[in-house]
Amino acid sequence: MFNMYLFKEETNLVKKACPVLQCPISQQIKRRRSDCCPYKCRESKNLRELPNSCFLGDFRPNKSVFYPDKCTNCTCSNGTSVCERTTCPVLECSEQYRDYDKGCCPTCKTSEVRTECTKNGITRQDQESWKEGSCTSCVCKRGEFSCVRMRCEIPKCKHNEHLITPEGECCQQCVESKATCSIFGDPHFKTFDGKFFSFQGSCKYLLTSDCRNHSFSIRLTNDGKNTKTSSWAKTVTLKMGNFRVNLGQKLRVKVNGTRVILPYSDGPIKNIIKLPDGIKLTTHLGVSIEWDGNNFIQIEVPNHYKNMLCGLCGNYNGISRDDFTSRDGTIHTDENEVWRFANSWRVGGKKAYLTDSNIFGKCENIVNPENYVKSCKMDMCECPGGMCFCDSITAYVHECEKMGVVLPNWRNLTKCSTNYWKRSHINKLINYPIMYNNHRVQSSKRKKNHFNSNVINRTHPLQSPEEYFKKHLPEGLLDRNTNRQRSGTPPPLI
Repeated sequence: MFNMYLFKEETNLVKKACPVLQCPISQQIKRRRSDCCPYKCRESKNLRELPNSCFLGDFRPNKSVFYPDKCTNCTCSNGTSVCERTTCPVLECSEQYRDYDKGCCPTCKTSEVRTECTKNGITRQDQESWKEGSCTSCVCKRGEFSCVRMRCEIPKCKHNEHLITPEGECCQQCVESKATCSIFGDPHFKTFDGKFFSFQGSCKYLLTSDCRNHSFSIRLTNDGKNTKTSSWAKTVTLKMGNFRVNLGQKLRVKVNGTRVILPYSDGPIKNIIKLPDGIKLTTHLGVSIEWDGNNFIQIEVPNHYKNMLCGLCGNYNGISRDDFTSRDGTIHTDENEVWRFANSWRVGGKKAYLTDSNIFGKCENIVNPENYVKSCKMDMCECPGGMCFCDSITAYVHECEKMGVVLPNWRNLTKCSTNYWKRSHINKLINYPIMYNNHRVQSSKRKKNHFNSNVINRTHPLQSPEEYFKKHLPEGLLDRNTNRQRSGTPPPLI
């Protein structure tokens, strides 16, 4: 092909050069006759400029909506195809019951949907859920079982907690540990809330009790063992309803007064068993006692007894500073007042005679027996003769008679016969001076001043009969047995 140019009435012809083809001859094809160059490559493409258009299988104008397949819709936005694919729901039917001919997502064939599941001969209804074991949950969905196993994380427990797996539960939980009260040695105490103290009372004391619902009580009987400054555990007594269990020296066990052979189980007593170093009593309440038959006692109570207990083992409220709470509710914060706190929890003894309406019912409305009961409690703890309680009873009877109340049969009912007043018995009692408070204070002072053992073991002078009766009988009462007339009035009514 020639291009013709006219310059100043002259005609110039220029022949156009065809490009060198970049394809083999087999890929070359003839052009149209009107074309200058006779051949072109078969692969050559025509490029078109389409501003803001998109290409996805074909050119798409800007802002047009198109569907590459039945589950995808796209929009052309300034040269970019923005597509969204339909999300199909999870089907509850198996593959063989699915229909793929309806739209994008397959569906379950309605004629094949089931409403029951059967496994191991057990039929479950649709949407019914149940547990297989404690950690696996299952549900019946349109004829198919679906089970999931629970995953557990081990919790971190506090110092006073421990891990348990509750019955029927899969995962472990932290629960508060049982509270422990320990009594050992001379004796020394560690309360449920962790307070330590020592108390050498030689009487019967309430260690702990359910002071709200009165479901149980535990008492300790101490024995002075012929010493004036120490005592040792002699008997531990558990009371629950009509059951009374005594744990004695040499691991002897009595239930309602009858000695039993271990292992033992009956009523509220879950079991009493032998241990390598003692015995253990466990109740259905969850309360347990360990006893070595000598000087060691350990009491455990479940945490649901929190804020419900009282006694020498404290009130179990998580606060140790108020463990010295007396029977009347007084809180003793001074360590030197341990004896006041401890003695407020003395129990038992013959003082019960003074509150027995069958014996003194005619007099109790005239003469208040409370002060005599206190004296009787002191005598029963400190007098080794075993009959000193009769002093207080005799004094009370004398006062009743002065008020015109005659109690003719009181000696037989209280077992305070006239024989107990024999001089030989009185002399025997005199040789055991009362050490209710003085020896506690003196012993404490000696220990503080680091006195040597010779001073600690110094004996106390014997009391004269006059001193003995003066200490044991309430002031102002007639004592016909010593033929002495004391002036004054009886303790006031409270």
